[in-house]
Amino acid sequence: MKDDIMAGIAEFYKINILDRIVAMWEHPLDLILFIIDIGIVLFLVYKILKIAKDSRAWQLLKGIILLLIITWLSGVLRLNILHAILDKVVLSWGILALIIIFQPEIRRALEQLGTSKMRKFFGFTEDIETKTKEDIYKIVIAAEEMSKRQIGALIVIERDIGIKDIVDTGIIINAEVSPQLLTNIFVPKTPLHDGAVIISNNRITAAACMLPLASDQDIAKELGTRHRAGIGISKESDAIAVIVSEETGKISIAKDGTLIADVNEETLKRILIKNVVTDRLVSKEKRAKNIFGNLKKDKNK
Repeated sequence: MKDDIMAGIAEFYKINILDRIVAMWEHPLDLILFIIDIGIVLFLVYKILKIAKDSRAWQLLKGIILLLIITWLSGVLRLNILHAILDKVVLSWGILALIIIFQPEIRRALEQLGTSKMRKFFGFTEDIETKTKEDIYKIVIAAEEMSKRQIGALIVIERDIGIKDIVDTGIIINAEVSPQLLTNIFVPKTPLHDGAVIISNNRITAAACMLPLASDQDIAKELGTRHRAGIGISKESDAIAVIVSEETGKISIAKDGTLIADVNEETLKRILIKNVVTDRLVSKEKRAKNIFGNLKKDKNK
């Protein structure tokens, strides 16, 4: 195995690197393929190192790199006995040892081929429409759970108008949307339960945010501060607020300065999908296609 590796390296360096690049420059296709080849290798090395850094394999990898450096130094310094031992261990048995040591990671990577995790590894994430629908389902699950337990909640979903000034009043979280996290944030007497949660760009951006309150004439007197805050933010931006009443457990939606009170699970899901996905993302996509189509027609004229 060692001889094969060394023979391959020797074959690569038979032609001077500079001469090889000049030769490829004369054949652009070879140069392009060479750049793609190097790019793929660097990308894979970067991804593997990034994954290893977040796992126990990172310490093992550092140990292997240190062993390679010691092997090289022992050859340079002519420590012949040490070099012979390390050379035999590292190059002859190193690959087999790597397969045994990293067997769980290799197995996990092979099992994930074709799954969403592997697509994410290569940078292919879900389309925004699918991801937003999934997040809406999670918000609905959280709202229903808090409704059953009569946990007061105020969840604001940002749409096209940015509300960074509101985000800045709270505590930055920047986490994936999950029903468990949303529910835990609003559990009474926890540090973040007061104020609103802001969901922006498919992330729980911040919690304990302060919202502008609607004036008294805009809301029935029996409704509390959460409902006034939900209506207030929906009037000052195009955001949609989901409110869970602490007193009754009823779920309401604030949209465009109006309150849709006491909605059930299916109604909540339908309203959110219509206003956050269908009327917004799908319409944007259609507008973009129409613009592209018009440009194409103008070009063909």
